[in-house]
Formats: sequence, C-alpha cells, structure tokens
Amino acid sequence: MTLALETQGLCLSFGALRVAVDINFKLEKGARHALIGPNGAGKTTFVNLLTGRLKPSAGEVFMEGNAVTQLTQAQRVIKGLGRTFQINTLFNKMTVLDNVALGISEREHVSRSFWQPAIKNKNLIEESYSFLELLGIKEDASLIVKDLPYGKQRLVEIAVALGLKPKVLLLDEPAAGVPSMETDKILKALDSLPKDMAIMIIEHDMDLVFKFASEITVLVQGEILCQGTPTEVANDKRVHQVYLGEPHV
Repeated sequence: MTLALETQGLCLSFGALRVAVDINFKLEKGARHALIGPNGAGKTTFVNLLTGRLKPSAGEVFMEGNAVTQLTQAQRVIKGLGRTFQINTLFNKMTVLDNVALGISEREHVSRSFWQPAIKNKNLIEESYSFLELLGIKEDASLIVKDLPYGKQRLVEIAVALGLKPKVLLLDEPAAGVPSMETDKILKALDSLPKDMAIMIIEHDMDLVFKFASEITVLVQGEILCQGTPTEVANDKRVHQVYLGEPHV
C-alpha cells in the first residue's frame, strides 16, 4: 500500500540540542493515528518538520512516495497536507462562513480578490456550507467566530483545514481548551471525516486518543519510544513510566 506520509531518518538539532532524533515514521492512507508523549517530547516540532515549517538537519519527508523535504509549507499544502494548531489561528472578527470560505479561496488561488463577504460567491458558499454541515456546525455559519464556544471554534478550524482538500490532516491538540463534556463533539466530527483521508492527532486527552486511534506513536525526547495499537501502547511499561503513570492495580 502506498503510504500517505513517511519520514526516514528525520533529525533536527539546534546546536547541541537534539529535538528530533532519527525518526522513521509511516502513515498509511486512511489511517487514524495519534501521536502522544510528555510535554517537551517534540511532538509539535515533528509536525512542523512534516509540514515544512521547520527544515530538518538530516533525513527526508515523503508524501505518497515522493520526497517533499525541500518543498515549502504552501507547496506541501498543494500536495495535500493540511494541519491545525494548538492555538487556533482563526479570524475571530469574521463569520464562521467567511473563515471557511477564505481557506477554500487560498486553495483556489483567489484569496487576493477575497475582499467581499463569501455570501457573494456561490461556489465558495456552497462548498463552505458542505464542510460546516459535515462537522455539525452549519447552523453557526453566520456567527462571528469569537462569539462561539471554544469547542466549536476548534471545529471551525477543522472545517478551514478541510477547505484545503487535504489527503493528510494533522490536528495539533484538537481538544485543547475544550471542556471535557464537549470532547465527544470533537470525536464525532473526526468520525465524520472521509475514510480515505489519513488523520493524525497530537493530543493529551487520553480518552479521546484511545477512542479515535487505531495506532499510536509515543514520542519521548525527540525519539520514537514505541508504536502500536492502543492496547499494545496501554500495556507497555515504558509508556507508563515516562507518560501515562503507573497503571491502577
């Protein structure tokens, strides 16, 4: 099977500080994957290497078998790599609809002319509504983003990412700042995404991780400690020692 995303020997150092150490990673098409690890493990750094925000000191990044290591962030987006961030990057004074439509206009290379509300562009509005409907927030389309509960703002950010039509979607802590009673909405939204899209979440909410992921990678000090099914990871003593804590007897 062709891999959606792969790294080989990926390394990054800042002087003597090594923040990514020989990372060999594979993400299959349609994967539902989670990346976990303690604070400072290098998870966001790894995502920044995947997306081109950071350049590796050594190693390669591949998408569908093609090297993209030298490509810019924008070029990787065109190739089908989408992401969200720990802290949302939405335009808080714009409507939900216009935020999503702006993402689509970037994909279509018409964002420079995006000076009027999305309501004036039929194609943009129809596609924007389709993503909002998919994520269960269509009724919020006309609301200003800053007026939404934070959980819904995270869903809007996912809708914006979907507007780029990614083949691979990297979600950096999609449940960060979301009240625990609302995380099921995030999980439901993730379950609604296209089954052929490879999705990796970076997340500290272990309930969400174990409900969502069919495979988990554990990163510690910039290195992969282990990778496996949720059951395998949950039963790995090393993971409990460095991250999950000792299991209850």
